[in-house]
Amino acid sequence: MTLFVPLIAVAILVALPLAGRAAGGDGLLAVGVPYAALAVFVAGFVRRVVRWADTPVPFRIPTTAGQGRSLAWIKPDRLDNPATTWGVLSRMALEILCFRSLFRNTKQRLAPALKAENAAAVRRPVYVSAKGLWFFALLFHGSLLAIVLRHLRFFLAPVPAWVEGLIALDGLFAIGLPTVYLSDAALLAALLFLFLRRVLIPQVRYITLAADYFPLFLIGAIAVSGLLMRHVFKVDLNQVKALAVGWATFSPAVPAELGAFFFVHLFLVCALAAYLPFGKLMHLAGVFLSPTRNLANDNRRRRHVNPWNAPVKVHPYAEYEDEFRGKMKAAGIPVEREE
Repeated sequence: MTLFVPLIAVAILVALPLAGRAAGGDGLLAVGVPYAALAVFVAGFVRRVVRWADTPVPFRIPTTAGQGRSLAWIKPDRLDNPATTWGVLSRMALEILCFRSLFRNTKQRLAPALKAENAAAVRRPVYVSAKGLWFFALLFHGSLLAIVLRHLRFFLAPVPAWVEGLIALDGLFAIGLPTVYLSDAALLAALLFLFLRRVLIPQVRYITLAADYFPLFLIGAIAVSGLLMRHVFKVDLNQVKALAVGWATFSPAVPAELGAFFFVHLFLVCALAAYLPFGKLMHLAGVFLSPTRNLANDNRRRRHVNPWNAPVKVHPYAEYEDEFRGKMKAAGIPVEREE
């Protein structure tokens, strides 16, 4: 059920625009749905970011994986245990651009003991490098970013030179006609890896929920519908650009001839945009607001007061001694001051 429920949900999302077209709802699908999805995306995104930003962080809780800054003669790890703002910025840049925490990932397996009379019975845990998830995660996010930037050519007139350059670089090998973009192939390969990883590895399959499969299926359906629309069921790109420019200028006009696959592709993209602020894909913004990443580990140099602490009346030892000095001296208890 964990696997089939999100698959059925994506199938329903594919069927809805087809049913809408059959009922004559081209205008709703081409204008109403995109604007509604954009409104939900912006409102949900802002609401969740504001809630995260408004949450108090009572303690410094950065994830550390190296030597912290302490004595002058002990070399600190400025990236894995940053104590300064520049160290935090460097760590965040490597995390966001290179997925450094995934790059440092390891996996455990049991190996025979080095010295034992019965080596088959005595096994020891060993840790080995696991770069597969890092590589395909980087491939997935990079190709998805390239595809999103490549689609800017539909919204901008004239098309900026850097977008044209990105399109030329993406289709560098000129495979097929129309050209098969490298980012499209990379995205499908990364999606396949991420899906098979959740299905074939028992430990990962055990902790995988339907909410983990749904975005994979949804993004996969978007990629497949886009490829079919580009290479099999052709659409008039001039009409698509006119519609996109109309969205951007708030004066959309529904083109007369757009195929069913265009509306399926558009509806799936709108569904992804509306879903993003409410699912795990919101790590898009969460990585910037995570206290385990964006805080400096300077607990040894600065005192951090918990903002949740209610004001309390304190009784320092100096006041305590002033109050009970006579009785303490009578009982033979040493005091710091005689008077």
